[in-house]
Amino acid sequence: MIWSLIVGALIGLIAGAITNKGSSMGWIANILAGLVGSFVGQALLGTWGPSLAGMALIPSIVGAVIVVAVVSFFLSRMNH
Repeated sequence: MIWSLIVGALIGLIAGAITNKGSSMGWIANILAGLVGSFVGQALLGTWGPSLAGMALIPSIVGAVIVVAVVSFFLSRMNH
C-alpha cells in the first residue's frame, strides 16, 4: 500500500513536470494524479512496459499527464 502511494507520487511528479503544473500541485495532489492517472492510462493503453507496485509505468505516466492537463484546464477555467 505504501509502495503504491510512493510510486503514485513519483508518477504524479513526473506528469506535473511534463505539463509544467507540478510546482503548483502539492504532494497529495501529485499522489492522486499518479494513482488516478495510472488507472486511466492502464485502462486506455493496457499494462505493457516496465511496472512498479503493480502499475505499468509508461501507460501510467501518460494517463497522469492526461489527468493533470484536464484538471488544470478546469481549475484555470473556474478561476477566471
